[in-house]
Amino acid sequence: MSQVVNEVLAANTAYAATFGDKANLAIPPAKHFAILTCMDARLDPAKYAGLSEGDAHVIRNAGGRLSDDAIRSLVISHKLLGTQEWFVIHHTNCGMEFFTDDIISKLLGNDLDTATLNADGTFTPAGQSGTGSTEGYFMKWLTISNQEESVATDVRRIRFHPLVPGYIAIYGYIYDVKTGKLNEVHRATEIGKPIRR
Repeated sequence: MSQVVNEVLAANTAYAATFGDKANLAIPPAKHFAILTCMDARLDPAKYAGLSEGDAHVIRNAGGRLSDDAIRSLVISHKLLGTQEWFVIHHTNCGMEFFTDDIISKLLGNDLDTATLNADGTFTPAGQSGTGSTEGYFMKWLTISNQEESVATDVRRIRFHPLVPGYIAIYGYIYDVKTGKLNEVHRATEIGKPIRR
């Protein structure tokens, strides 16, 4: 086993030893809200939103973007588990700002190994191993060119999605990785206001 696996299993053993009443948590989130945010390791939604196990749904993906799978999770979160408010939280210095659909598709076409992020924000392919694939050209990567615009776009898409009831409140924020502060994207929150009950 790798060192990482050993560390994860040791941490889990310690966690499970004091699990206690968490075994009795209900399936629906106690605070009745969901967060859609980025998978970036610098973001800890439990800490920046003051959450404990069982409080809220947290949906994470690259960029915190409203992918088809994210909307699927949000719809289930409300329809079957009762969430009434949703947060879309992107963040500063996001890796999704460093490339475009074309760039990642070309990198994947070269090879599947990890590319190098250069100091100037460009990527160098790992090599020409012949292990590349053109499948990347058929994916929508949901890259980001402007954080506020991407938050507003995602909130707008949620607000007017045919599977989302108008009474769900949707809020837009950008998490600052240098301060830990959530900064509201007022235009997004305005778009996300409930429109009917």
